[in-house]
Amino acid sequence: MVISKNMENLVANSSVIRRLFEEGVELAAVVGKENVYDYSLGNPSVAPPAIVKQAIYNILDSKDPNFIHGYMNNSGYEEVRDAVAESLNKRFDTDFSRESIIMTAGAAGALNCILRVLLNYKDEVICFAPFFGEYRSYISNFGGETVVVPADTKTFQLNLDVLDDYITEKTKAIIVNNPNNPSGAVYSEETLDKLQVILEKAEARIGHPIYVISDEPYRELVYDGAKVPFMTKHVINCLVCYSFSKSLSLPGERIGYLAIPKQIDAYEEMQSALVVANRCLGFINAPSLFQLVAQQCLYEETDIETYDKNRQLLYNSLTEMGFECVKPQGAFYLFVKSPTEDEKIFVQEAKKHNLILVSATTFGCPGYVRLAYCVPYDMIERSLPAFKAVAETYFGDKK
Repeated sequence: MVISKNMENLVANSSVIRRLFEEGVELAAVVGKENVYDYSLGNPSVAPPAIVKQAIYNILDSKDPNFIHGYMNNSGYEEVRDAVAESLNKRFDTDFSRESIIMTAGAAGALNCILRVLLNYKDEVICFAPFFGEYRSYISNFGGETVVVPADTKTFQLNLDVLDDYITEKTKAIIVNNPNNPSGAVYSEETLDKLQVILEKAEARIGHPIYVISDEPYRELVYDGAKVPFMTKHVINCLVCYSFSKSLSLPGERIGYLAIPKQIDAYEEMQSALVVANRCLGFINAPSLFQLVAQQCLYEETDIETYDKNRQLLYNSLTEMGFECVKPQGAFYLFVKSPTEDEKIFVQEAKKHNLILVSATTFGCPGYVRLAYCVPYDMIERSLPAFKAVAETYFGDKK
């Protein structure tokens, strides 16, 4: 075997979602793209706002090409980091400075930098089910082990009642994704305050800090007046990972940032180590042009109406058919309880009707499936007869 054992395991467990997306493409070649209803991938269907295109033109026209396309401080352009810190301080009453911000290759880049800094071999990172399945790979990258706290399927808030049972001396971090992919839950201030109380007691017991990694690519995607609490206001040892992939529909540009509050334990040590991690992991620095673009788009509002229209149609239609669904408060995913105990059977049944759904076993929550509704509205409309046919398989004609 040429590749490393660790890489062999990563390849074997590579993204199920990506494979499903590829299956959808293959199926479309057989039955026609319009007859395939692919809910697999969280790829925004909303175009980037016009300000993004204009910002690119403005930057290319007004700045020295060597500046735009050259190296900069590994943390990112000073002017961009100043602007990000200022925007956070205005919005959330925080006290970030330029030194507290590292521009990264998306939230995934930020997450990998943090894990690179924190983890020794066999150290543990806690994830609350359901969680984004790629976290397992990120943790494994650095020899860590993923510890899964089972889902609270009544509320889909963090299952804090059992959290302390999963914290050991090997626990170095907890990843919290708010709003959550795949459930669409938004974790409340009450939940986060309770998390902090538990952590304080656990840290005293195990003798070292536990860092909470707040993964926030969906921060701006919330519905029905919901508010996403800013994590650092509730959890002391919190590092914030943000991506513009969803808010500005720029997933391929790989641009985001890492915010490091001065309140965390060992702030200076962590800050300097995270800058080095950004370099030694091979990112060197976040994409230069899109750092400058992001700076000009920090106050741009996300197109919530389009996603909300999709959310309402899909949620209302499926619940009327008899499916049990978690109504999303944020993000753009619908979490549906499988009508069979083994949701993989349900996924295969749906595929007979050209519906591509994602088994939630990959999210640590078997018995459910995820539907990404960041798709064209007319695709949802066209898919409803297929969902109806699947519903009749399980519920008969009662609905």
